[in-house]
Amino acid sequence: MEVSLRSSDRVATDRIPSCSYGILTTYAPTACGLATFSAALARGLIGKGASVGIVRVSDGGDRADDRLVVAELRNGDAESSADATAILDRHDVAIVQHEYGIYGGSDGDEVVDILRALTVPSIVVAHTVLETPRRHQQQVLEAVADAAGAIVVMSEAARNRLRAHFDVDMSKVMLIPHGATLATAITPGPTDPTPRPPKLLTWGLLGPGKGIEWAIDALAELRDLQPRPKLVVAGRTHPKVVAEFGEVYREMLKRRASDRGVSGQVVFDSAYRDLPSLIRLIRSATLVVLPYDSPDQATSGVLIDAIAAGRPVVATEFPHAVEVLSTGAGLVVPRQDPSALAGAIRRVLTEPGLVESMAAEAARIAPSLSWPTIAGRYHRIAHGLLAERALLSA
Repeated sequence: MEVSLRSSDRVATDRIPSCSYGILTTYAPTACGLATFSAALARGLIGKGASVGIVRVSDGGDRADDRLVVAELRNGDAESSADATAILDRHDVAIVQHEYGIYGGSDGDEVVDILRALTVPSIVVAHTVLETPRRHQQQVLEAVADAAGAIVVMSEAARNRLRAHFDVDMSKVMLIPHGATLATAITPGPTDPTPRPPKLLTWGLLGPGKGIEWAIDALAELRDLQPRPKLVVAGRTHPKVVAEFGEVYREMLKRRASDRGVSGQVVFDSAYRDLPSLIRLIRSATLVVLPYDSPDQATSGVLIDAIAAGRPVVATEFPHAVEVLSTGAGLVVPRQDPSALAGAIRRVLTEPGLVESMAAEAARIAPSLSWPTIAGRYHRIAHGLLAERALLSA
């Protein structure tokens, strides 16, 4: 069973009656991609006429100040887990965001008991599907999938990994892309008519594995270009990285830029941005650069946001980039290879018409990734699960 991206499916989804959703997830003020994803999905479902209640996985910091948050789950607390389950059960369907690191227990295995105790249908969103999981990681995801009514993955690579490395009922697995807010939905800011150097942009919570060092090395190989491109590294350091290591990674990057003679071309921008200002930042970029180290990244919200903003992309060959950029919205290069990265950037900045053709392809793909469209896919799955339950109980 698979959710397609056909326009006819979108029309059919709009005719499906609404329902209520309980979403188990990290959530603001927690700063992470999962929290951002869940907030956007919730807005999309509400736009379909649904009601949503967030059961927030507590990070031990500030409590949420959001009317959608109806409860908080404290990891390692059996009473809190029981309460969270009961609150999710007050809704028609539970959506459970799955990452190994956000739940209590070994590899987050406490979430399995919550899923097994639910009496309403559940949709698990698998944000991480590892190529080479440890045995217990494999067992946890298999147990999560067994307890779920449906499992959503966001790339073909993730689905293939489930099939190859996990004992999962593949009839439950559905592919729904990561959603994004389209740039056309944001009021544009004032334009600056002054010609600028090409702006290379990368953003997101900063930490080892982002591969920014390779982008800095690549920039050093582009010193002959006139005007010299500028690299903007936007985003704060990941809170967990700060807690354990401080700003070691960011300071290393600054030293590297200085050592390579490009410190004047690298801008570290750690300002907080709301969604409209982030999209305007993306739209201001000539090119988005995603030099990630990990071969495991089967889903990248940053990549999808770049495409949704109509920006061309140069990325290392992590699975999601290989998949999404295959039709021409970007170029893919080997990981940890600054010369290859520099060559791709040079090509985009100097080959006549390439930026325009890549941006046009990104703009063509973007509508299928809009949050209203993506929320409609989840809405359709939920009603399929509810219809199946009604049929079995008749």
